[in-house]
Amino acid sequence: HRFGQGSGEEGYYQYALLYWGTGKNKRLAMTEEGGFSPPSFFVMILSRYCKIYPHKDDPASVLLFSTKKSSKILVSRTVLEDIENGAIPDEEKETLMDLGFLVSSVDEERNEMIGFIDELNSINRSFKAIVVMNLDCNLACRYCFEGARKGRFYMTKKTADQLIDFIRSNISDNDEINLTFYGGEPLLSLELIVYISENLGTYAEQNGIKYRFSFITNGTLLLPKTVERLKPLGLNSAGITLDGPKAVHDISRPFKTGNGSFDVIFKNMGDVCKSVDIQLGGNFTQENYHEFPKLLDYMIDNGFTPEKVSDVKFAPVLKETVGIAPPDFHDGCESLNEPWLFEAGIFLREEIMKRGYITARINPIACMMEYKDVLVVNHNGEIYKCPGLIGRKEFCVGNIRTGVNDYRISHNLDNWKNEECLNCAYLPLCFGGCRYMKFVRDGNMDGVDCKKPYLDATIEELVKQDIRYGLVK
Repeated sequence: HRFGQGSGEEGYYQYALLYWGTGKNKRLAMTEEGGFSPPSFFVMILSRYCKIYPHKDDPASVLLFSTKKSSKILVSRTVLEDIENGAIPDEEKETLMDLGFLVSSVDEERNEMIGFIDELNSINRSFKAIVVMNLDCNLACRYCFEGARKGRFYMTKKTADQLIDFIRSNISDNDEINLTFYGGEPLLSLELIVYISENLGTYAEQNGIKYRFSFITNGTLLLPKTVERLKPLGLNSAGITLDGPKAVHDISRPFKTGNGSFDVIFKNMGDVCKSVDIQLGGNFTQENYHEFPKLLDYMIDNGFTPEKVSDVKFAPVLKETVGIAPPDFHDGCESLNEPWLFEAGIFLREEIMKRGYITARINPIACMMEYKDVLVVNHNGEIYKCPGLIGRKEFCVGNIRTGVNDYRISHNLDNWKNEECLNCAYLPLCFGGCRYMKFVRDGNMDGVDCKKPYLDATIEELVKQDIRYGLVK
Protein backbone atom coordinates (compact mmCIF):
# COMPACT_ATOMS: atom_id res chain seq x y z
CA HIS A 1 0.00 0.00 0.00
CA ARG A 2 2.90 2.35 -0.55
CA PHE A 3 5.33 3.23 -3.27
CA GLY A 4 8.45 1.15 -3.25
CA GLN A 5 11.76 2.41 -4.52
CA GLY A 6 13.00 2.71 -8.04
CA SER A 7 16.14 3.63 -9.95
CA GLY A 8 15.06 6.29 -12.41
CA GLU A 9 18.39 6.63 -14.21
CA GLU A 10 18.32 2.97 -15.25
CA GLY A 11 14.75 3.25 -16.40
CA TYR A 12 13.64 0.59 -13.91
CA TYR A 13 10.78 1.08 -11.49
CA GLN A 14 9.13 -1.23 -9.06
CA TYR A 15 6.32 0.29 -7.06
CA ALA A 16 2.83 -0.18 -5.70
CA LEU A 17 0.22 2.49 -5.18
CA LEU A 18 -3.14 2.44 -3.44
CA TYR A 19 -5.13 5.63 -3.49
CA TRP A 20 -8.47 7.01 -2.55
CA GLY A 21 -9.50 9.80 -4.86
CA THR A 22 -12.40 11.94 -5.91
CA GLY A 23 -11.49 12.19 -9.57
CA LYS A 24 -11.77 8.57 -10.71
CA ASN A 25 -14.13 7.39 -7.99
CA LYS A 26 -12.33 4.11 -7.44
CA ARG A 27 -9.38 2.51 -5.74
CA LEU A 28 -6.35 1.86 -7.88
CA ALA A 29 -3.85 -0.83 -7.08
CA MET A 30 -1.02 -0.69 -9.58
CA THR A 31 2.28 -2.49 -9.81
CA GLU A 32 4.75 -2.27 -12.61
CA GLU A 33 8.29 -3.37 -13.23
CA GLY A 34 10.64 -3.96 -16.08
CA GLY A 35 13.50 -2.54 -18.04
CA PHE A 36 11.81 0.13 -20.10
CA SER A 37 13.15 3.40 -21.38
CA PRO A 38 12.94 6.28 -18.92
CA PRO A 39 9.67 8.20 -19.39
CA SER A 40 9.70 11.84 -20.36
CA PHE A 41 9.33 14.10 -17.34
CA PHE A 42 7.38 17.31 -16.99
CA VAL A 43 8.00 19.59 -14.05
CA MET A 44 5.37 19.45 -11.33
CA ILE A 45 5.32 20.66 -7.74
CA LEU A 46 3.52 19.60 -4.58
CA SER A 47 0.24 21.42 -4.06
CA ARG A 48 0.14 24.01 -1.29
CA TYR A 49 -3.26 22.50 -0.35
CA CYS A 50 -1.68 19.23 0.69
CA LYS A 51 -1.31 18.20 4.33
CA ILE A 52 1.32 15.64 5.30
CA TYR A 53 0.80 13.43 8.35
CA PRO A 54 3.01 10.72 9.89
CA HIS A 55 1.85 7.10 9.76
CA LYS A 56 1.37 5.86 13.31
CA ASP A 57 2.39 2.25 12.63
CA ASP A 58 5.05 2.83 10.00
CA PRO A 59 7.59 5.63 10.52
CA ALA A 60 8.82 5.15 6.95
CA SER A 61 5.44 6.21 5.52
CA VAL A 62 3.35 9.38 5.46
CA LEU A 63 -0.29 10.13 4.72
CA LEU A 64 -1.01 12.87 2.20
CA PHE A 65 -4.39 14.62 2.25
CA SER A 66 -5.58 17.02 -0.45
CA THR A 67 -7.83 19.64 1.09
CA LYS A 68 -9.09 20.72 -2.34
CA LYS A 69 -10.09 17.23 -3.54
CA SER A 70 -10.41 15.29 -0.27
CA SER A 71 -8.02 12.65 -1.62
CA LYS A 72 -5.94 10.51 0.70
CA ILE A 73 -2.80 8.59 -0.25
CA LEU A 74 -0.21 6.65 1.74
CA VAL A 75 3.35 6.84 0.42
CA SER A 76 6.85 6.14 1.64
CA ARG A 77 8.94 9.07 2.77
CA THR A 78 11.31 8.27 -0.08
CA VAL A 79 8.52 8.69 -2.59
CA LEU A 80 7.47 11.95 -0.91
CA GLU A 81 10.99 13.19 -1.53
CA ASP A 82 10.69 12.07 -5.17
CA ILE A 83 7.39 13.94 -5.47
CA GLU A 84 8.92 17.07 -4.00
CA ASN A 85 11.93 16.73 -6.33
CA GLY A 86 9.85 15.99 -9.43
CA ALA A 87 11.38 12.52 -9.84
CA ILE A 88 8.10 10.70 -10.53
CA PRO A 89 7.19 9.06 -13.89
CA ASP A 90 4.65 10.86 -16.07
CA GLU A 91 1.88 8.30 -15.55
CA GLU A 92 2.10 8.63 -11.78
CA LYS A 93 2.31 12.41 -12.08
CA GLU A 94 -1.02 12.40 -13.91
CA THR A 95 -2.57 10.30 -11.16
CA LEU A 96 -1.21 12.60 -8.47
CA MET A 97 -2.48 15.60 -10.44
CA ASP A 98 -5.97 14.06 -10.63
CA LEU A 99 -5.90 13.58 -6.88
CA GLY A 100 -4.84 17.17 -6.28
CA PHE A 101 -1.35 16.52 -4.95
CA LEU A 102 0.68 17.85 -7.87
CA VAL A 103 0.26 21.10 -9.78
CA SER A 104 2.13 22.65 -12.65
CA SER A 105 2.89 25.94 -10.92
CA VAL A 106 2.17 28.03 -7.83
CA ASP A 107 0.55 30.76 -9.91
CA GLU A 108 -1.70 28.36 -11.81
CA GLU A 109 -2.96 26.76 -8.62
CA ARG A 110 -3.48 30.16 -7.04
CA ASN A 111 -5.58 31.27 -10.00
CA GLU A 112 -7.49 28.01 -9.87
CA MET A 113 -8.48 28.67 -6.28
CA ILE A 114 -9.33 32.33 -6.92
CA GLY A 115 -11.81 31.16 -9.55
CA PHE A 116 -13.05 28.12 -7.60
CA ILE A 117 -16.36 29.56 -6.37
CA ASP A 118 -17.04 31.31 -9.66
CA GLU A 119 -16.53 28.01 -11.46
CA LEU A 120 -18.97 26.24 -9.13
CA ASN A 121 -21.53 28.97 -9.68
CA SER A 122 -21.10 28.77 -13.45
CA ILE A 123 -21.72 25.01 -13.64
CA ASN A 124 -24.43 24.81 -11.00
CA ARG A 125 -27.77 23.78 -12.49
CA SER A 126 -29.85 23.70 -9.32
CA PHE A 127 -31.84 26.60 -7.87
CA LYS A 128 -31.86 26.20 -4.08
CA ALA A 129 -33.82 28.15 -1.52
CA ILE A 130 -34.53 27.82 2.17
CA VAL A 131 -38.13 28.92 2.57
CA VAL A 132 -39.17 30.14 6.03
CA MET A 133 -42.83 29.15 6.25
CA ASN A 134 -43.37 30.67 9.68
CA LEU A 135 -41.61 31.71 12.87
CA ASP A 136 -44.02 29.84 15.11
CA CYS A 137 -43.33 26.58 16.93
CA ASN A 138 -44.93 24.06 19.26
CA LEU A 139 -41.69 23.56 21.19
CA ALA A 140 -39.93 25.87 23.64
CA CYS A 141 -36.27 25.05 23.00
CA ARG A 142 -34.11 26.69 25.65
CA TYR A 143 -31.53 27.85 23.08
CA CYS A 144 -33.96 28.61 20.23
CA PHE A 145 -32.10 29.79 17.12
CA GLU A 146 -34.83 32.28 16.22
CA GLY A 147 -35.00 33.57 19.78
CA ALA A 148 -36.82 36.90 19.99
CA ARG A 149 -37.71 36.70 16.28
CA LYS A 150 -40.27 34.00 17.06
CA GLY A 151 -43.98 34.66 16.99
CA ARG A 152 -47.14 33.93 15.05
CA PHE A 153 -45.63 35.09 11.79
CA TYR A 154 -46.80 32.98 8.84
CA MET A 155 -46.30 33.10 5.10
CA THR A 156 -49.58 34.03 3.39
CA LYS A 157 -51.00 32.53 0.20
CA LYS A 158 -50.31 35.84 -1.54
CA THR A 159 -46.63 35.64 -0.60
CA ALA A 160 -46.58 31.98 -1.65
CA ASP A 161 -47.88 32.98 -5.10
CA GLN A 162 -45.18 35.64 -5.34
CA LEU A 163 -42.58 33.03 -4.34
CA ILE A 164 -43.79 30.69 -7.08
CA ASP A 165 -43.60 33.51 -9.64
CA PHE A 166 -40.13 34.52 -8.41
CA ILE A 167 -38.79 30.99 -8.77
CA ARG A 168 -40.31 30.59 -12.23
CA SER A 169 -38.65 33.84 -13.31
CA ASN A 170 -35.21 32.93 -11.95
CA ILE A 171 -34.54 29.39 -13.16
CA SER A 172 -33.83 29.96 -16.84
CA ASP A 173 -30.33 28.50 -16.41
CA ASN A 174 -31.34 25.72 -14.02
CA ASP A 175 -32.69 22.23 -14.54
CA GLU A 176 -33.69 21.59 -10.93
CA ILE A 177 -35.62 23.38 -8.19
CA ASN A 178 -34.62 22.28 -4.70
CA LEU A 179 -36.43 23.86 -1.74
CA THR A 180 -35.93 23.35 1.98
CA PHE A 181 -38.97 24.33 4.02
CA TYR A 182 -37.93 25.84 7.32
CA GLY A 183 -39.35 27.59 10.38
CA GLY A 184 -40.23 27.90 13.19
CA GLU A 185 -41.85 24.57 12.57
CA PRO A 186 -42.61 24.29 8.84
CA LEU A 187 -45.22 21.56 9.25
CA LEU A 188 -47.45 24.09 11.02
CA SER A 189 -47.82 25.43 7.46
CA LEU A 190 -48.52 22.05 5.86
CA GLU A 191 -51.28 23.21 3.54
CA LEU A 192 -49.13 25.98 2.11
CA ILE A 193 -46.25 23.55 1.55
CA VAL A 194 -48.69 21.38 -0.41
CA TYR A 195 -49.90 24.40 -2.40
CA ILE A 196 -46.37 25.58 -3.30
CA SER A 197 -45.23 22.07 -4.21
CA GLU A 198 -48.26 21.30 -6.36
CA ASN A 199 -47.72 24.48 -8.36
CA LEU A 200 -43.95 24.20 -8.74
CA GLY A 201 -44.20 20.47 -9.43
CA THR A 202 -46.64 21.06 -12.28
CA TYR A 203 -44.48 23.85 -13.68
CA ALA A 204 -41.35 21.71 -13.47
CA GLU A 205 -42.98 18.78 -15.21
CA GLN A 206 -44.25 20.98 -18.02
CA ASN A 207 -40.78 22.46 -18.54
CA GLY A 208 -38.69 19.30 -18.29
CA ILE A 209 -36.98 20.13 -15.01
CA LYS A 210 -36.99 18.49 -11.59
CA TYR A 211 -38.72 19.70 -8.46
CA ARG A 212 -37.91 18.28 -5.07
CA PHE A 213 -38.05 19.51 -1.52
CA SER A 214 -37.11 18.67 2.03
CA PHE A 215 -37.84 20.26 5.36
CA ILE A 216 -36.10 20.86 8.64
CA THR A 217 -38.59 19.89 11.30
CA ASN A 218 -38.62 19.22 15.03
CA GLY A 219 -40.30 15.91 14.14
CA THR A 220 -43.32 16.19 16.42
CA LEU A 221 -45.73 16.57 13.47
CA LEU A 222 -43.96 14.19 11.08
CA LEU A 223 -46.73 11.61 10.83
CA PRO A 224 -46.98 8.80 8.26
CA LYS A 225 -50.07 10.36 6.68
CA THR A 226 -48.15 13.63 6.23
CA VAL A 227 -45.26 11.88 4.49
CA GLU A 228 -47.65 9.90 2.31
CA ARG A 229 -49.27 13.13 1.21
CA LEU A 230 -46.02 15.00 0.53
CA LYS A 231 -43.89 12.32 -1.07
CA PRO A 232 -45.73 12.28 -4.44
CA LEU A 233 -45.25 16.06 -4.54
CA GLY A 234 -41.46 15.80 -4.37
CA LEU A 235 -40.56 15.23 -0.72
CA ASN A 236 -36.97 14.02 -0.66
CA SER A 237 -35.82 14.06 2.96
CA ALA A 238 -36.53 15.35 6.44
CA GLY A 239 -34.00 16.82 8.84
CA ILE A 240 -34.94 16.03 12.44
CA THR A 241 -33.27 17.08 15.68
CA LEU A 242 -32.68 14.96 18.77
CA ASP A 243 -30.49 16.67 21.34
CA GLY A 244 -29.01 13.57 22.91
CA PRO A 245 -30.76 10.88 24.96
CA LYS A 246 -34.22 11.44 26.39
CA ALA A 247 -33.09 13.00 29.69
CA VAL A 248 -30.94 15.59 27.89
CA HIS A 249 -33.24 16.21 24.94
CA ASP A 250 -36.34 16.81 27.03
CA ILE A 251 -34.57 19.55 28.97
CA SER A 252 -33.36 21.25 25.80
CA ARG A 253 -36.43 20.78 23.60
CA PRO A 254 -39.68 20.52 25.61
CA PHE A 255 -43.16 21.25 24.35
CA LYS A 256 -44.57 24.63 25.29
CA THR A 257 -46.55 22.77 27.95
CA GLY A 258 -43.27 21.73 29.57
CA ASN A 259 -43.67 18.06 28.65
CA GLY A 260 -40.77 16.27 26.99
CA SER A 261 -40.82 15.78 23.22
CA PHE A 262 -38.31 12.92 22.83
CA ASP A 263 -40.75 10.00 22.81
CA VAL A 264 -43.07 11.62 20.27
CA ILE A 265 -40.22 12.47 17.90
CA PHE A 266 -38.56 9.08 18.18
CA LYS A 267 -41.80 7.25 17.45
CA ASN A 268 -42.48 9.43 14.42
CA MET A 269 -38.98 8.79 13.09
CA GLY A 270 -39.51 5.06 13.33
CA ASP A 271 -42.91 5.28 11.64
CA VAL A 272 -41.71 7.23 8.58
CA CYS A 273 -38.10 6.14 8.05
CA LYS A 274 -39.05 3.59 5.41
CA SER A 275 -40.84 6.24 3.38
CA VAL A 276 -38.47 9.21 3.52
CA ASP A 277 -34.76 9.75 4.14
CA ILE A 278 -34.12 10.89 7.69
CA GLN A 279 -31.19 13.21 8.32
CA LEU A 280 -30.67 13.23 12.06
CA GLY A 281 -29.08 16.22 13.73
CA GLY A 282 -28.50 17.22 17.31
CA ASN A 283 -27.28 20.36 19.06
CA PHE A 284 -24.80 19.98 21.89
CA THR A 285 -23.13 22.19 24.47
CA GLN A 286 -19.88 21.84 26.36
CA GLU A 287 -21.84 20.50 29.32
CA ASN A 288 -23.78 17.73 27.56
CA TYR A 289 -21.94 16.47 24.47
CA HIS A 290 -20.54 13.43 26.30
CA GLU A 291 -24.12 12.21 26.72
CA PHE A 292 -24.86 11.99 22.99
CA PRO A 293 -23.47 8.45 22.44
CA LYS A 294 -26.29 7.24 24.70
CA LEU A 295 -28.73 8.45 22.05
CA LEU A 296 -26.98 6.36 19.41
CA ASP A 297 -27.10 3.28 21.62
CA TYR A 298 -30.78 3.89 22.34
CA MET A 299 -31.46 4.13 18.63
CA ILE A 300 -29.77 0.81 17.94
CA ASP A 301 -31.40 -0.92 20.90
CA ASN A 302 -34.82 0.24 19.69
CA GLY A 303 -34.44 -0.76 16.06
CA PHE A 304 -33.40 2.56 14.56
CA THR A 305 -30.30 1.01 13.07
CA PRO A 306 -27.90 2.68 10.60
CA GLU A 307 -29.73 1.57 7.47
CA LYS A 308 -32.83 3.47 8.63
CA VAL A 309 -31.21 6.90 8.68
CA SER A 310 -29.36 8.54 5.80
CA ASP A 311 -26.87 10.39 7.99
CA VAL A 312 -26.18 11.63 11.52
CA LYS A 313 -24.41 14.85 12.40
CA PHE A 314 -24.16 16.68 15.71
CA ALA A 315 -23.27 20.37 15.88
CA PRO A 316 -22.60 22.85 18.70
CA VAL A 317 -25.26 25.30 19.80
CA LEU A 318 -24.31 28.77 18.57
CA LYS A 319 -24.55 32.01 20.45
CA GLU A 320 -26.79 34.79 19.19
CA THR A 321 -26.64 38.53 19.52
CA VAL A 322 -28.22 40.42 22.40
CA GLY A 323 -31.83 41.17 21.57
CA ILE A 324 -32.34 37.90 19.70
CA ALA A 325 -30.76 35.29 21.97
CA PRO A 326 -32.98 33.77 24.68
CA PRO A 327 -32.15 35.83 27.80
CA ASP A 328 -31.63 32.79 30.07
CA PHE A 329 -29.33 30.80 27.75
CA HIS A 330 -25.57 31.40 27.81
CA ASP A 331 -23.99 28.09 26.76
CA GLY A 332 -23.58 28.57 23.02
CA CYS A 333 -20.24 28.87 21.24
CA GLU A 334 -19.17 31.81 19.10
CA SER A 335 -16.25 30.19 17.28
CA LEU A 336 -15.12 26.73 16.16
CA ASN A 337 -11.75 27.66 17.63
CA GLU A 338 -12.96 27.24 21.20
CA PRO A 339 -10.65 24.46 22.49
CA TRP A 340 -13.42 22.26 23.91
CA LEU A 341 -14.83 21.89 20.39
CA PHE A 342 -11.62 20.23 19.18
CA GLU A 343 -12.23 17.24 21.42
CA ALA A 344 -16.02 17.30 21.03
CA GLY A 345 -15.93 17.21 17.24
CA ILE A 346 -13.52 14.27 17.04
CA PHE A 347 -15.24 12.39 19.88
CA LEU A 348 -18.79 12.64 18.52
CA ARG A 349 -17.82 11.83 14.94
CA GLU A 350 -15.98 8.73 16.14
CA GLU A 351 -18.99 7.62 18.20
CA ILE A 352 -21.28 8.02 15.18
CA MET A 353 -18.99 6.18 12.78
CA LYS A 354 -18.01 3.27 14.98
CA ARG A 355 -21.68 2.35 15.35
CA GLY A 356 -22.07 2.22 11.60
CA TYR A 357 -23.98 5.45 10.98
CA ILE A 358 -23.08 7.66 8.02
CA THR A 359 -21.84 11.15 8.73
CA ALA A 360 -20.47 14.04 6.71
CA ARG A 361 -17.26 13.52 4.76
CA ILE A 362 -14.45 16.04 4.82
CA ASN A 363 -15.05 17.99 1.64
CA PRO A 364 -14.33 21.47 0.29
CA ILE A 365 -16.96 23.87 1.58
CA ALA A 366 -17.68 27.58 1.46
CA CYS A 367 -20.13 29.87 3.22
CA MET A 368 -23.55 29.63 1.53
CA MET A 369 -23.36 33.38 0.90
CA GLU A 370 -20.77 32.67 -1.80
CA TYR A 371 -23.20 30.61 -3.90
CA LYS A 372 -25.29 32.59 -6.35
CA ASP A 373 -28.34 30.32 -6.59
CA VAL A 374 -28.75 29.65 -2.87
CA LEU A 375 -31.19 31.98 -1.13
CA VAL A 376 -33.22 32.26 2.05
CA VAL A 377 -36.78 33.53 1.61
CA ASN A 378 -38.38 34.79 4.81
CA HIS A 379 -42.10 34.33 5.53
CA ASN A 380 -42.79 37.90 4.36
CA GLY A 381 -40.91 37.53 1.07
CA GLU A 382 -37.66 39.20 2.12
CA ILE A 383 -34.54 37.54 0.74
CA TYR A 384 -31.43 36.80 2.78
CA LYS A 385 -28.27 34.79 2.21
CA CYS A 386 -28.17 32.95 5.55
CA PRO A 387 -30.89 31.67 7.93
CA GLY A 388 -29.08 33.38 10.81
CA LEU A 389 -29.61 36.77 9.20
CA ILE A 390 -33.38 36.68 8.72
CA GLY A 391 -35.04 39.77 10.17
CA ARG A 392 -31.80 41.77 10.23
CA LYS A 393 -32.77 44.49 7.78
CA GLU A 394 -29.19 45.55 7.09
CA PHE A 395 -28.57 42.12 5.54
CA CYS A 396 -31.76 41.86 3.50
CA VAL A 397 -30.66 41.47 -0.14
CA GLY A 398 -34.02 42.01 -1.80
CA ASN A 399 -37.46 40.47 -1.95
CA ILE A 400 -39.41 38.10 -4.17
CA ARG A 401 -41.34 40.98 -5.74
CA THR A 402 -38.39 43.09 -6.94
CA GLY A 403 -35.55 40.55 -7.03
CA VAL A 404 -32.07 40.27 -5.53
CA ASN A 405 -29.79 43.28 -5.06
CA ASP A 406 -26.01 43.32 -5.24
CA TYR A 407 -24.77 42.07 -1.87
CA ARG A 408 -21.08 41.58 -2.65
CA ILE A 409 -19.92 44.48 -0.43
CA SER A 410 -22.52 44.18 2.35
CA HIS A 411 -21.76 40.47 2.81
CA ASN A 412 -17.99 40.79 2.30
CA LEU A 413 -17.83 38.24 -0.49
CA ASP A 414 -14.37 37.14 -1.57
CA ASN A 415 -13.02 38.00 1.90
CA TRP A 416 -10.70 35.02 1.48
CA LYS A 417 -9.01 36.43 -1.64
CA ASN A 418 -5.98 37.64 0.26
CA GLU A 419 -2.43 36.33 0.42
CA GLU A 420 -2.74 34.76 3.87
CA CYS A 421 -5.84 32.73 2.95
CA LEU A 422 -4.62 31.82 -0.55
CA ASN A 423 -1.39 30.48 0.94
CA CYS A 424 -3.19 28.50 3.66
CA ALA A 425 -3.45 24.74 3.11
CA TYR A 426 -6.94 24.81 4.63
CA LEU A 427 -8.45 27.32 2.20
CA PRO A 428 -10.66 24.74 0.41
CA LEU A 429 -12.14 23.67 3.78
CA CYS A 430 -12.80 27.22 4.91
CA PHE A 431 -12.99 29.94 2.23
CA GLY A 432 -13.05 32.62 4.89
CA GLY A 433 -15.23 30.73 7.36
CA CYS A 434 -18.73 31.53 8.58
CA ARG A 435 -19.72 35.16 8.14
CA TYR A 436 -22.71 34.69 10.45
CA MET A 437 -20.45 33.56 13.32
CA LYS A 438 -18.11 36.44 12.55
CA PHE A 439 -21.02 38.88 12.81
CA VAL A 440 -22.34 37.39 16.07
CA ARG A 441 -18.89 37.42 17.63
CA ASP A 442 -17.56 40.76 16.37
CA GLY A 443 -20.62 42.70 15.27
CA ASN A 444 -19.43 42.86 11.65
CA MET A 445 -18.38 40.71 8.71
CA ASP A 446 -15.06 42.45 8.11
CA GLY A 447 -12.13 40.12 7.59
CA VAL A 448 -12.45 36.35 7.88
CA ASP A 449 -13.66 33.78 10.38
CA CYS A 450 -10.40 31.82 10.31
CA LYS A 451 -10.75 28.12 11.17
CA LYS A 452 -7.03 27.34 11.24
CA PRO A 453 -6.74 26.59 14.99
CA TYR A 454 -9.70 24.18 14.77
CA LEU A 455 -8.39 22.47 11.63
CA ASP A 456 -4.84 22.25 12.99
CA ALA A 457 -6.22 20.45 16.03
CA THR A 458 -8.70 18.11 14.32
CA ILE A 459 -8.23 17.50 10.61
CA GLU A 460 -5.55 14.80 10.87
CA GLU A 461 -7.73 12.65 13.10
CA LEU A 462 -10.84 13.34 11.02
CA VAL A 463 -9.02 12.20 7.87
CA LYS A 464 -7.87 9.03 9.60
CA GLN A 465 -11.45 8.42 10.75
CA ASP A 466 -12.58 8.57 7.12
CA ILE A 467 -9.98 5.97 6.17
CA ARG A 468 -10.69 3.70 9.14
CA TYR A 469 -14.40 3.61 8.47
CA GLY A 470 -14.29 3.54 4.69
CA LEU A 471 -15.55 7.09 4.06
CA VAL A 472 -13.35 7.41 1.00
CA LYS A 473 -14.26 8.00 -2.63
